[in-house]
Amino acid sequence: MSFRRGWVLLFLFSLTTINYMDRVVLSVAARPIASEFHLSPISLGYLFSSFIWTYTLFLIPMGQFVDRFGTRRVAAAGIGIWSLATILTGAASAYSLLLASRLVMGAGESSSNPVCAKTVRQWIPARERGAANAVFNAGSFAGPAFCLALIGVLISAFGWRWAFVISGSVGFIWLALWLCFFNTPERTRWLPQEERAMILRERNNGMLTLDEGQPDGLLRLLRSRTLWGIALTEGCNIYAQYLFLTWLPSYLQATRHVSITSSGWLSGVPYGGAVVLAILAGWLSDRYVRGAGVASGRRRHAIAISMLCGAAILLVPLVTGFASLVVVLTLSLSGIAATNATNFSLLSDMLPNQRDIAKAMGFVIVGGNVFGLLAPIVTGYVISITGKYDYAFAIAGVLQLTGIVITLTMTYRPITAGAATPPLRARV
Repeated sequence: MSFRRGWVLLFLFSLTTINYMDRVVLSVAARPIASEFHLSPISLGYLFSSFIWTYTLFLIPMGQFVDRFGTRRVAAAGIGIWSLATILTGAASAYSLLLASRLVMGAGESSSNPVCAKTVRQWIPARERGAANAVFNAGSFAGPAFCLALIGVLISAFGWRWAFVISGSVGFIWLALWLCFFNTPERTRWLPQEERAMILRERNNGMLTLDEGQPDGLLRLLRSRTLWGIALTEGCNIYAQYLFLTWLPSYLQATRHVSITSSGWLSGVPYGGAVVLAILAGWLSDRYVRGAGVASGRRRHAIAISMLCGAAILLVPLVTGFASLVVVLTLSLSGIAATNATNFSLLSDMLPNQRDIAKAMGFVIVGGNVFGLLAPIVTGYVISITGKYDYAFAIAGVLQLTGIVITLTMTYRPITAGAATPPLRARV
């Protein structure tokens, strides 16, 4: 049996990597931008958060678009919009233009997660879904790992404006390859017939008849306690992810007294470690649920363990040496990355009809980003009021622990349109 579907995972991994590269450029360039435009920590916090506003606003409509128009066209439009917006950020001459370019970027980037979720459900058999989600989600940590290490060098050599131009240009290379080679399994010519048949046979949790029915509307799916639990868990996790994504370089520069270049490398190493450990966690979660079946909801136990690792963010203010700091950051970021991947897998596990996956994913990511858009702003106020980052890390850690309670108590029934879902044992 060939593994041509691995090329699709490479597409998704690189899409998410580019997505997060374009997000994190601003974090590395924050100090020179703040100096040029005379920005306070509060103004910088709003600028960090701005792309999340439109990202969150467009997520649910984008999920509807993906379910209606397909992944190929929506992904192409999305990356074209956000890559152009990233390039134009480098041309901004005022704070308002910086803000506007980030808002447009966020709207384009809202296509990424619904596209990835739909593609995984269409291309990947249920027994491989945890690892597949871990691979595409690993891009959200590979992007910062590459970008944080390299952008600091580019900014030091060429200035912050060229960093945005170079980062934004990468997306157009991906766009050309995507349009040339990607389609659904049914329409992809380079996919061997044997592998195509296996994908179509196994992609819907082994229950082929469910795909023949009509998809449920989002409003009907919102009656599910499990969908709300997955969304709230995502929110508790994404808060910490965006705290790291937006403020970590500034924290290292201001509190640990390292240069822009050094803060990039010091931030990038934990992100790189998180990529490897998150993929391993996804593979382990697949093995863990294999005996009971993916529809058992058993994957929520892996989420709880991952969030416990993410709660290591509480230790960041307590460690002193750089080696210890890297270890703590790597552990926390790995837990956050693994939580994202396993939470997305749990959503797919518990959703019977693959035609609903993009809209359901859009709702889950909205839940995450309602929390995420607050992280940069709240952190800006915390720094202004207290003069340090300690309470910012404490808030994120408490949310990680809260997410453990939510996932263990709310996500044990299948996601169906009925207001009163039958017990799980009657569904398996």
